[in-house]
Amino acid sequence: MKVLETQRLRLRGMTLDDAPFVLQLVNEPSWLRFIGDRGVRTLEDAQRYVRDVPQASYARHGFGLLRVEALDGTAMGMCGLLKREVLEDVDIGFAFFPAYWGQGYAFEAAQAVLAHARQELGLPRVAAIVDPTNASSIKLLERLGFRFARPFRMSGEAQEISLYLTQD
Repeated sequence: MKVLETQRLRLRGMTLDDAPFVLQLVNEPSWLRFIGDRGVRTLEDAQRYVRDVPQASYARHGFGLLRVEALDGTAMGMCGLLKREVLEDVDIGFAFFPAYWGQGYAFEAAQAVLAHARQELGLPRVAAIVDPTNASSIKLLERLGFRFARPFRMSGEAQEISLYLTQD
C-alpha cells in the first residue's frame, strides 16, 4: 500500500501493530454514533478488524482505509477508500480522534486520498455516505466538492443515510 504524505500528515497502510490505535478509535463516541459499533472490544478484535477490513481491501482492491498520523508518527485517525458491494462507486471514509477536529487534518487527508483516487487509480467519481445528522462531515464533504445525491439505506439497516458524490 502506497504511503501518501501531505505538508503535515502521513497516510499509510495499517498493520497488526496498529491494533491499539484501532481499538481506541472505533470505540470513540463519535465513531459509535456516526459510523456504528463494529464489536471491537479487545486487541485481538482490533487485529481481526485490521486484517478483515483495511488489509483485505489492500489485497483485493489495492486501496483501503489508511492510518493518518502526524509526521512524528502520532496517530490521529483514519482516512481512505472503500469498495462496498452496495455502492456503484468507491467511497471515501474518514474518522479522527476529537483532539484533531477543527484543525484541517481531515480535509488535508481526504484531499490526498481523493488526489490518489483520481490520479493514480483513475477513478472518475468517488462516493461518500454520511449520517444526515453529522453536520461536520457533511460540511467537509461539500468543501471537498461532494454534492448530495440521494438518501440511501445500507442493506439490513433501518436508518437512512445520505449518499454524496464527486462530480464526474
